[in-house]
Amino acid sequence: MLQACLNGGRKRDFHPALPLSADELAADARAVIAAGAEQIHLHVRSADGRESLHPDDVAPTLAAVRAAVPGVPLGLSTGWWIPPRGRARQDQIRAWRALPDYVSINLIEEDSTEVIELALAKGIGVEAGIWSPADAEKFVADRNAGRCLRVLIEINEQDLAVGMEACRGITAILDRAGIRLPRLLHGLDATMWDFYRAALTSGLDGRIGLEDGKHLPTGAVAEDNAALIRAARTLAA
Repeated sequence: MLQACLNGGRKRDFHPALPLSADELAADARAVIAAGAEQIHLHVRSADGRESLHPDDVAPTLAAVRAAVPGVPLGLSTGWWIPPRGRARQDQIRAWRALPDYVSINLIEEDSTEVIELALAKGIGVEAGIWSPADAEKFVADRNAGRCLRVLIEINEQDLAVGMEACRGITAILDRAGIRLPRLLHGLDATMWDFYRAALTSGLDGRIGLEDGKHLPTGAVAEDNAALIRAARTLAA
């Protein structure tokens, strides 16, 4: 499975084609699905362009994107840093009227087990974001681990050797614990394409998009998210 990660916490100065508004995200979602992506991950924005989990921002964004790509699984971030930050954001998630198909929850965050339980109670799938072996140990000890949708192995290290070592450590812990959930592996910026290739050769799901980097495998800056997805499909072929 190839997931398109449309914007993340990036700002417009990162790339002029970065989608922020609901209409921009909808148009971008349509383009990346046409280019070969199968699922969408995005960070909702408020009218001022800041990341948001407020129900009044989440609902219209989900409606716009679902109208553009009906039936496509759609996931949102729940990052600790998103206003109102910390545990306070749980109240906004709890108040969601329109629900995404899944959310990404980072195990490094101190309330991750609470947010996993909250999402599952609302019938939302959970991508368990694991950045390190320590996160993996925390995840396998979570009583709801087996109920999650997938494990999201997120390698943030920019040194490839260090990142690969972290990936091996995470994988070993998951295997030892008998975690059989689907796994999505991705890198960031300098390692985005290295870990996409690693996902392909390992038979894992992958993701590509401006959240994770703006360069094509050639090193050139991509025109937009759709160009990144087309490049990923070319590599996969």
